[in-house]
Amino acid sequence: MFNHPTRRTTLLGLTAAIGAFPRIGPAFGQTDPLPSWNDGPAKQAIVSFVTRVTTQGGPDFVPVEQRIATFDNDGTLWSEQPVYFQFAYALDRIRVMSKDHPDWKDKQPYKAVLEGDHATLAALGDKGTMELMAATHTGMTVDAFGKDVADWMRTARHPRFNRPYSDLVYQPMLELLAYLRANGFKAFIVSGGGVEFMRPWVEKIYGIPPEQVVGSSGKVEYRLVGDKPELLKLSQIEFVDDGPGKPAGINRFIGRRPVFAAGNSDGDLQMLQWTTLNDGPNFAMIVHHTDAAREWAYDRTSSIGKLDKALDEAPKRGWLVVDMKSDWKVIYPFQK
Repeated sequence: MFNHPTRRTTLLGLTAAIGAFPRIGPAFGQTDPLPSWNDGPAKQAIVSFVTRVTTQGGPDFVPVEQRIATFDNDGTLWSEQPVYFQFAYALDRIRVMSKDHPDWKDKQPYKAVLEGDHATLAALGDKGTMELMAATHTGMTVDAFGKDVADWMRTARHPRFNRPYSDLVYQPMLELLAYLRANGFKAFIVSGGGVEFMRPWVEKIYGIPPEQVVGSSGKVEYRLVGDKPELLKLSQIEFVDDGPGKPAGINRFIGRRPVFAAGNSDGDLQMLQWTTLNDGPNFAMIVHHTDAAREWAYDRTSSIGKLDKALDEAPKRGWLVVDMKSDWKVIYPFQK
């Protein structure tokens, strides 16, 4: 599900870097629907857009059925450092599976994972990275994979914060999702990550149901075992939802062009273009990682979440660039 030039390059870079879900508060009844956002141009721009498109009879009014919002996940709704969390799952899964594969202790790329050999992992290249993903994401049913992912989300801890990965969601973005929903928007996740990796937990964390998740996917095969129908995850790639794949995925799975889109990297560039380069009211925003103390600071040279071309295009297109350090009072719910 990651065999795509943009995603592959990022996965190669990430190999070098080697409880309780947060509550989504309601927007209704709040004097300030975005309390974790500092007062300033970014917050004002969001509120102004939502007010304009929801004002009945106004020139920019958008009917409820057309209020589609799309959000990238990694680096936009939750953190993505020092490796994509889905890849962290794959590395942990290799360690668990190794008891049934004693030969892995002498075989790359598994040997590097088991020994914590970051240098060797970084040098393995695309083939080694894809081998790890295939070993941990295929050869099982969709249901079994979803259960394993859900179990991992409950037990795994992020190496920097020693907290569940679900704690590393962005409080300001949770508020934004709630604010949009309270104003008639339907929010979708449109991510380069695996759709079956995200579906087991997105509703608990973001309030977004699994049917509103568009992501990369591998092929599955239907089979009937006795009277039990199953979908078996295969190793072949079906769809890569990254870069130009995002507008294609939006068209294929949503069927309406968004009027609101949020991303954080060049992998989101085409989604932002698809949302804004047309007639009618629209809004695009980029989450710019600028806070090394509370989160991370990276953009143009990062091997994960590289933000270069989209950062240059933003001012020309009128896209909002959200500065995490100056625009957000807190990053994570546990910092409130």
